[in-house]
Amino acid sequence: MTRQPHDQFAKQYLEELLSPLGKVEVSREVTDEVRQVDILFFPAPSPNVDLQLGLLGRIATSVSLLEPFRNQPSKTEVRNCILKLFSFYGELQRKARRESTSLPEDDLPRLWILTTSASENLLDDFGAKLDLENWLPGIYFLAKALRTAVVAINQLPLTQETLLLRILGKGETQRQAVSELLALPRNNPIRQNVQQLLASWRITVVNQENLTEDDQELIMNLSQAYMEWREATLQEGRQEGRQEGQQEGQRLVVENLLRVRFGTVDAQLLGVIEALIQLPPQEYSRLLLELSREELLARFGSSSN
Repeated sequence: MTRQPHDQFAKQYLEELLSPLGKVEVSREVTDEVRQVDILFFPAPSPNVDLQLGLLGRIATSVSLLEPFRNQPSKTEVRNCILKLFSFYGELQRKARRESTSLPEDDLPRLWILTTSASENLLDDFGAKLDLENWLPGIYFLAKALRTAVVAINQLPLTQETLLLRILGKGETQRQAVSELLALPRNNPIRQNVQQLLASWRITVVNQENLTEDDQELIMNLSQAYMEWREATLQEGRQEGRQEGQQEGQRLVVENLLRVRFGTVDAQLLGVIEALIQLPPQEYSRLLLELSREELLARFGSSSN
């Protein structure tokens, strides 16, 4: 259960960043015993090379399975990740046989295990080694035929190239990365997208019950990004209100908050907006951050029908 909010955020985060570069499948089931890959990525024939994704962009130059971990994975969890990779290989091999095509070794997908840390014992047990001639410190490769790498996020250099992966770290690693993100120009599209995702992640964690010390630390790490995003969203609403009328500005703010809170705004959520904007801004902002989807629909859905 402690991995769930991180998994949810990491999937949404990686999907958002990688979508301009190719096809992203989240929680993709592979055959044999049904298993789910957190992120399955297929690069586009002509990806958006203008995006500055750094190390993440380099990983995304080939078909990849990405498995993020909030805490160091156990040996069993690493083996399960490799099993997913091999199950996917089996799926590709069966397809190649049906279509009478070849499956070159160099075209096989790679597995990237993204973990906040990796101990020497864990790395030694899997024979994982650095490849400093071709890759940065913190990236450990298993035997060549396994096509698997462990990315120890806390060991990555503190450079712009690693920023987007370090946001998935913990403790000081994550705090540093969030500060670097917020130091980017406000009109930077990557900063805007990632900051909104961080705000959504913080809202999700805050609304959990029985917060752990790890949850409290995460909330603190994301607080600056959340507060700046919230103020920018409210300011945008105020400006929109002056330009198009107060109620239209409030509608924009509510819709933005719903989108960050729940990822998308479907027909049911659109139905609560009219009722919410009848409340004072401080009140609807509080409710949007505190109430679950079910509570919002129960409280405001019927009044808008």
